[in-house]
Amino acid sequence: MLPVSDRTRARPVVRLYTREGCGLCVEARAMLEKHQRRFGFDIDEVDIETDPALHDRFFLEIPVIEADGEVIAKAPLSEKGLRNALEDAFR
Repeated sequence: MLPVSDRTRARPVVRLYTREGCGLCVEARAMLEKHQRRFGFDIDEVDIETDPALHDRFFLEIPVIEADGEVIAKAPLSEKGLRNALEDAFR
């Protein structure tokens, strides 16, 4: 049995900033899902159209991926580049 601290520890969250109709965002989500098990994170998808500040900040850069409050990747994304960014974020 795991110690209490290990059982109650929340999984890390990777935030994916997207918007409806963004094909690159769909691809980014699929890439993240490929790495979810290996790195043990949850995905929080945020539509930038729900917040004017997010829209202004990310409109020309989506998809944008954030881990631990820090942007680790943005368009254009590659499978290798995202994997490397995740490895750096979860060291």
